[in-house]
Amino acid sequence: MRQNADVSPKQGCNGPLDGIRVLDLTSVVLGPLATQILGDYGADVIKIEAPEGDLMRSNGVSLHTGMSSIYLALNRNKRSVALDLKSNDGAAALRKLIATSDVFVHNMRVAAIERLGFGYEAVAQINPRIVYCAATGFGQDGPDGEKPAFDDIIQAACGLASVASIGHEAPDYTASLIADKTTGLVVANAVMAAMLHRERYGVGQYVEVPMLETMTAFVLAEHMGGMTFRPAPTPAGYARLLQGGRKPVRTSDGWLSLLPYTPRHWQAFFKAAGREAIGQRFKLESRKDLNENIRLLYQYLGEVVATRSTDEWLALCEELDIPATRLYALDQLPDHPHLQAVGLFQETNHPTEGAIRELRPTTRFFGTPTSIRRPAPVLGQHTREVLLEAGLKEEEVSRLST
Repeated sequence: MRQNADVSPKQGCNGPLDGIRVLDLTSVVLGPLATQILGDYGADVIKIEAPEGDLMRSNGVSLHTGMSSIYLALNRNKRSVALDLKSNDGAAALRKLIATSDVFVHNMRVAAIERLGFGYEAVAQINPRIVYCAATGFGQDGPDGEKPAFDDIIQAACGLASVASIGHEAPDYTASLIADKTTGLVVANAVMAAMLHRERYGVGQYVEVPMLETMTAFVLAEHMGGMTFRPAPTPAGYARLLQGGRKPVRTSDGWLSLLPYTPRHWQAFFKAAGREAIGQRFKLESRKDLNENIRLLYQYLGEVVATRSTDEWLALCEELDIPATRLYALDQLPDHPHLQAVGLFQETNHPTEGAIRELRPTTRFFGTPTSIRRPAPVLGQHTREVLLEAGLKEEEVSRLST
C-alpha cells in the first residue's frame, strides 16, 4: 500500500474527521448517505431517529423488521439515538447533544424543523460554533421553497428525466436514486468546507443544499449548449449525447462497452480487426469529425464486434490501449476482478443480521485510514450510551425510554 512520504498512519485514528461529532437528523437516502460519508471519514455520527425509526429501515430486502438492505447500506459508522422531539424530554435531550456537537444536519422541510424548535437560530444560540446544514428540496428564497421533494420529483424538475428518455416512447426516471445520492455527496462536501472555515475563523454557519438547484447544475454541466451564449446560437443540449451513437455492442457471446476515443483509436481498431477499409472511408482528423460520424461509426463497430468473442475483443483493446470492459450485471459485481483485488466488498458479521456483504469506504486516506468501525445500528441502540455521555442523569435517560 502506498504511504505519504512524510506521514505514517496515526495509531488509533479512525479517519481524518476523528474527533468531530455530527448530529444526524436525516432520513431516507440523501441525508444518510451524506452522514455515512462523514462517519466513514472518522466522525462520530449520532443518528437521531423518531421512535418509529428511519423510513428506509423498511425499504429493500429484509431478514428482520427495521434492518433493510438499503438501511444497512447507508447507516454504518453511526450510533442510533431514539428521541421523540415533540416531547419536552426528547427536545431537552437533543439540546444537550447540540451543545457538544460540531455539525447538525437535517433534510426536513424548514418549517417542520422550526416547529420542533431546532431551526438554525435556535441551534446556534445553544452552540454558536456549530455547522448547521439543511438539505432541502428547493432553495428557501424561491416560490417552491416549502414544497415536498423526492428523487422522482427532482429528476423530473431538473431536466434529467427528459434527457434520459430521449429515444424512448415516453419519459421515464433513471433507475437509480441519482438525485438523492448526488445531492448527498454535495451535502458531505459542503459540511466539510464549512468545518474548514470554522477551523480557520472560529465561527459556524448555516449551509443550505437544495436538491433542485444542485441537480439542475449537475445536468447542465454538459447540456447548457447554446443556452450558454446570449443570444443562443443553438438549443440547449450536448449534441454528441442527445443524437445517440455510443452504446454497448454485442459480441458473439456477450456485451461490451468499447470506446475508441480518438481518431487513432478508430483507425487502429478497424485495421487490427481486418476491416481497414471502413476506417479509410472516414476523414477522422479531429473530435469534430468523430462526433459528426459517430452514429455510423458505431453501426460499423457493432457489425464487426459481433464476429468475435468478448475475451478476444478485450485482449485486442488492451493491446491497442482502447478503453473497453465487459458489461456487468448487479449480481456479478462482487466477482469483478478489479473490485475483488481492491477488497471493495467485505464479508462481515452483523450483530442482528448475521453474515452480510457490504462495501468498504471507497476513498482511501493513507495517513488517517478509514474503516467500517460500527455496523448499522438497530433503532435506539445507543440512546442510553450517548445521552449519559452528554451528561443526562440515569433517571432522565430511563424516563426517555418509557
